[in-house]
Amino acid sequence: MSTTAPTFNTDAIGRWSDPVEFEVTRERIKQYAAATNDPIAPHADGDLAPPVFAVVPAFSMAGEAAMKVIPSELVMMILHGEHDFHFHAPIRPGTTVSTSAAAIGLSPRSSGVTVTVKADTRDRDGTLLVEQYLISFVRGAQAPVAVGDAAPDHRFDESLRSREPEAEASQTFDSDQTFRYAEASGDPMPIHLDDALAKSMGLPGIIIHGMCTMAFTSVAVIEHTCPEDPTRLKRLAVRFSRTVQPSHTITTRIWAAGGGAYGYETESDEGVIVIKDGLADVVPES
Repeated sequence: MSTTAPTFNTDAIGRWSDPVEFEVTRERIKQYAAATNDPIAPHADGDLAPPVFAVVPAFSMAGEAAMKVIPSELVMMILHGEHDFHFHAPIRPGTTVSTSAAAIGLSPRSSGVTVTVKADTRDRDGTLLVEQYLISFVRGAQAPVAVGDAAPDHRFDESLRSREPEAEASQTFDSDQTFRYAEASGDPMPIHLDDALAKSMGLPGIIIHGMCTMAFTSVAVIEHTCPEDPTRLKRLAVRFSRTVQPSHTITTRIWAAGGGAYGYETESDEGVIVIKDGLADVVPES
């Protein structure tokens, strides 16, 4: 008896969704900042959306775009592999934004398939606020050839290791972090909320949302590079390497790479690298 591998729908690549509106309120910004332990004043006060908040209006759109390509029977094999934000203008309270998304590329790997989704968020005047690339890795899947486009590269420059990092920041997740983040972000995936289910999936228990971990690293980056003006951060990209759990501590190490670029990586208190290929582009002070 022969079996047939699930087929990816490459016809959906490049098909953009209709825009969906999202109202950005001060309370929603404050809730997100609180859910990610973000102490940066304009974020905590709701005057400026934290950088990773930009995933909130795009989250469902991006997921739908990915699932137009990925076979439904492989949904439990999907991992959030990478995320890359490009910030063109700040998101502020009192703004209604609209987001469109499309799968833009697919690429076979040795142990699975990556699907890249791009989402664009604009204000009501059509001004582009944020572009973001979400790369899903489908474990064990197969595809014959690459189709479409890849996300921009953000690999860590290994030559930076020839010197000590110029900054190091440790942060600890709260025991209820995933519950607060799920509510603030609109991401209620059970592996972040149900300990028994997470263990049934082969995990050690409830795990922190990858985007929550990314938000923690954004605080470390901003506090080192542009604390007086977080809007100087123009790009933030990471590769999610391993999971981390509530009450654990992470340490982010940051290296200046020149021209306003910073490479970074984040390690858990168990000695495991959880964020690789971290890249932040910051406009130099004038």
